Amino acid sequence: MSDEQPNEILQAAAAAKAHEEAGAPGAAAHQRKGRWQPGKTWLGVGIGSAAVAAALLFANSRKDEGKK
Repeated sequence: MSDEQPNEILQAAAAAKAHEEAGAPGAAAHQRKGRWQPGKTWLGVGIGSAAVAAALLFANSRKDEGKK
């Protein structure tokens, strides 16, 4: 079994590890730069929630018109 070549998964894992180790300084800079901004995130969540609520209210109001 030692004369066999490593399978594709082990080769891919070794290549990924080598790639990660080679780019370690650049990765640290990328992580600092790519942080989320919580204020903008929550603003987006609030706007999305308001849009869903408005769509539900509009859909329900259209259903009530047909019943009268």
